[in-house]
Amino acid sequence: MTVRVRIAPSPTGNLHIGTARTAVFNWLFARHHGGKFILRIEDTDEARSRREYTENITTGLTWLGLDWDEGPFFQTQRLENYKQAIKTLLDKGLAYPCYCTPEELEQMREEQKAKGLAPRYDNRHRNLTPQQRQAFEEEGRRPVIRFIIDDDREIVWHDLIRGKMTWKGSDLGGDMVVARASDNEEFGQPLYNLAVVVDDIDMEITHVIRGEDHIANTAKQILLYEALGAKVPKFAHTPLILNQEGRKLSKRDGVTSIDDFRKMGFLPEAMANYMSLLGWTPPDATKEIFSLSEAAKEFSLDRVNKAGAKFDWAKLDWINSQYLHQMPADKLVELLIPYWQQAGYEVNLESDRPWLESLTALVGPSLTRLADVIEETHTFFGDTVEYGAEAIDLLKQEGVAEIIREVIDAVASNSPLTEENAKEIIKQVTKTQKVKKGLIMRSLRASLTGELHGPDLIQSWLLLNHKGLDKIRLQQAITVSSEQ
Repeated sequence: MTVRVRIAPSPTGNLHIGTARTAVFNWLFARHHGGKFILRIEDTDEARSRREYTENITTGLTWLGLDWDEGPFFQTQRLENYKQAIKTLLDKGLAYPCYCTPEELEQMREEQKAKGLAPRYDNRHRNLTPQQRQAFEEEGRRPVIRFIIDDDREIVWHDLIRGKMTWKGSDLGGDMVVARASDNEEFGQPLYNLAVVVDDIDMEITHVIRGEDHIANTAKQILLYEALGAKVPKFAHTPLILNQEGRKLSKRDGVTSIDDFRKMGFLPEAMANYMSLLGWTPPDATKEIFSLSEAAKEFSLDRVNKAGAKFDWAKLDWINSQYLHQMPADKLVELLIPYWQQAGYEVNLESDRPWLESLTALVGPSLTRLADVIEETHTFFGDTVEYGAEAIDLLKQEGVAEIIREVIDAVASNSPLTEENAKEIIKQVTKTQKVKKGLIMRSLRASLTGELHGPDLIQSWLLLNHKGLDKIRLQQAITVSSEQ
């Protein structure tokens, strides 16, 4: 048997991290078994579906490295398949037209509520006579199509993550609507449970791997598979992704779409790596950094947890930093350039390329997210620098102005500045000013960057010298040092 799995997002919003995590698990399972990963767009909700959401979904999956083998298939292009399935159910006597009005259904629910009963359809139109149906038709009522659910039926399946699952037919809310009403046709738009089953049958899906919030749907869908004479696929229901309070991660928690994570500066490799750990434990639990291909070799559903997976920003940041720190400067710089441009930093992609690579090599080891580069490198752009309170206090210390003046004179006679020259200048000024080397270093850093902490001082100085910014800033520092 060839394993065939699918990811079936609805284009009613951007690609959510929960959907993306489900896609990761499906992809890993397919690749582990040498099977097929299929993309299906469930766009039958025409009122809420948007083309831009479809593009966001496909772009997001591609960005994560989740290549699909077949598709994308669109449900709106498969309506005839669903209608044929509904006709089959009607012909077999397994479905029927229901003419209940919204008002009648609401009254029924209110009566059930008053009696302390769970709201459910009471199957009142299951056995209408032809004469009763004709009478409703003459009233102008247009029916939905309901699938018959036997209250006495027990639905049992072996979930590949959760083990034996059992549902009673009486807990499924009565006979299920599988198609909306239509003014022009025998029945209208097929609904989710019917459409997804027909799709899975036609696409020969062998394993349905999806979130645990679909468990109740599974019981209903198994009945539909059987009614349509199809083999029931194996099911695996993954744990939900939870926020820090232990509730299902939602838009209220802020960033939840893959596009948002991308804009924040997370790498696709890091996101895919992290999502694979949201509910799955590798055989070597100490190994946390791996590619999708490496994870696929070891992935199995029996190592997927039943309990919810809590989203951990610190863990995601750490994983992302590991990928950033391993990335060569010539590759990383390509990812950083858009952030510099967005921040308004003047960047000439041709003449500044070597300088930008050197800057990337300097700050790369301190980055957690790509977007951090804006703050980490702001002191390297622009003629002037803003001084922090600590830097100002140091610059006003007695003797610091003399230190800076001597450095300025030394720089003028050592152009262009080299690493060896820079170290020699510091050594010389330490000797002539008769101060400790630490004061020279702090004075230089405060003058050049406006701060007392940062990346390697010598490399920072060389980068600023290359742009001619060190002399400007050293002069500015003398002015600050002289202010009262």
